[in-house]
Amino acid sequence: MDVLPLVGLVAVSAAVAGAARRTPVPAPLLLVAVGLAASYVPGIPEYALDPHIVLPLILPPLLHTAALESSYLDLRANIRPVALLSVGYVLFATVAVGWLAYQLIPDLPLTAALVLGAVIAPPDAVAATAIARRVGLPARITTILQGESLVNDATAITAYKVALAAAVGEGASWAGGIREFLVAAVGGVGVGLLLMVPLHWLRTHLKEAVLQNTLSLLIPFVAYAAAEQVGASGVLAVVTVALYLGHRSWQVDFETRLQEAAVWKVVAFILESSVFALIGLQLRVVLGGLGEYSVAQAVWYAVGVFFLVVVVRFVWSYPATYLPWWIFPRAREREDDVDWRKPLIVSWAGMRGVVSLAIAFSIPLVTDSGEDFPARNLVLFLTFTTVIGTLVVQGLSLPPLIRLLKLPGRDVQAETLAEAQAQNTASTAAEERVDSLMRDERNCLPQALQDRLHTVLERRRNSVWERLGQPNPVTGESADDTYRRLAREAIAAEREVFVRLRDERRIDDEMMRTLLRKLDLEEAAAYREVDD
Repeated sequence: MDVLPLVGLVAVSAAVAGAARRTPVPAPLLLVAVGLAASYVPGIPEYALDPHIVLPLILPPLLHTAALESSYLDLRANIRPVALLSVGYVLFATVAVGWLAYQLIPDLPLTAALVLGAVIAPPDAVAATAIARRVGLPARITTILQGESLVNDATAITAYKVALAAAVGEGASWAGGIREFLVAAVGGVGVGLLLMVPLHWLRTHLKEAVLQNTLSLLIPFVAYAAAEQVGASGVLAVVTVALYLGHRSWQVDFETRLQEAAVWKVVAFILESSVFALIGLQLRVVLGGLGEYSVAQAVWYAVGVFFLVVVVRFVWSYPATYLPWWIFPRAREREDDVDWRKPLIVSWAGMRGVVSLAIAFSIPLVTDSGEDFPARNLVLFLTFTTVIGTLVVQGLSLPPLIRLLKLPGRDVQAETLAEAQAQNTASTAAEERVDSLMRDERNCLPQALQDRLHTVLERRRNSVWERLGQPNPVTGESADDTYRRLAREAIAAEREVFVRLRDERRIDDEMMRTLLRKLDLEEAAAYREVDD
């Protein structure tokens, strides 16, 4: 097996994603553009998007890391809009887009059109949420988009299986489709519920951080494979387990959390970068398979399907937002008023991604009767153009649209105040516990160490309040920023001494690594600035 093309894909994708951070263009869009251009460069290998790799090997870790970073409590508080988008909208889009495409494209069978509808129904909110964080969308909209992306793939895959059964001649009925959907949904959640407690128990009882993180890397694949083995939704199993583990992550020791955060950040970065580059690289493959359709015909149909996808999401989003608010009193209690700008943003953020392409590439070449699958190449092309169109058109216009609508972003001052109040409460409790323990003779410490404990707690309490104060008139830094910078300089000075002592052979490498690790943990825990 030649691994150089794979290594090249990962390396170039990572470089492009890194460069995107220095441009106003979101990384997913730049990666797709580079992939499109590279697909026609002579000598570039043909990267086939294999659904047998994407669905079981790439999708689970991406879902797992997204669910780990999601808030179970926020998702539960927004369960209605999340469910309406991730289940209701996907099923509605499957039928609506499929039927309208059947009317638009001559000679396209209704069954094949419904397959197309199911394939392009689920938005991929990786790009949308990345843009949302970058431009400072309200937290509730970001939560809804994240929640939709965690569940909608399971709905779309199930709808695709039902539509495909009808298209290939296996027979499908409404009752059978509903039954398959319920089995997939209930079974996937059930498998997740069965696995989450023993997996969390293992995480908390393994004593080495390396073993705990090895288990963490295996968990999404185990959950996905276990659910798929019994005919349930692997997507829902992965999401269920990850939400539980993320909600209980505080019960894992600090070293594991530090390593796990770094490991999953790297995994997500590599996979997301490679996936969006792969989307662009499919252009040559898709155009080469158009067959009896001319490029002009296919492009005309692509524009029409793209328009249908965009309009259908608007048609669903506004009634799904306003009708519950008008009908249910509890919905009105949670929200005093419904801002028309929010469903507009949610509608325009419906960008498609690699899951749609992976499902499309899994369409069989022939039906049960041995005939060619009707319009398979056209369905692939329309899926590809819809993914590219939504990423480019909606992705590029979403940030200026958000700025134009002037939606209230995150209230940084209020968040900092809440953080300061929480830290003050926690520090007070910590001081009370330390004072209580100090009264026990077994916990006797020299006065200097007692003072150091209290100083650390006091520093932790004051650090957040200082962020609310006036910045340094010379440097523009807050007192907290200045403290962090000076602390890092002090740690850097210690680190240089340890290295010099190692070079002078006064300590060996093992001792140096031990001392450096202590400094690293101290810097990570107390002084590191988290850049989201």
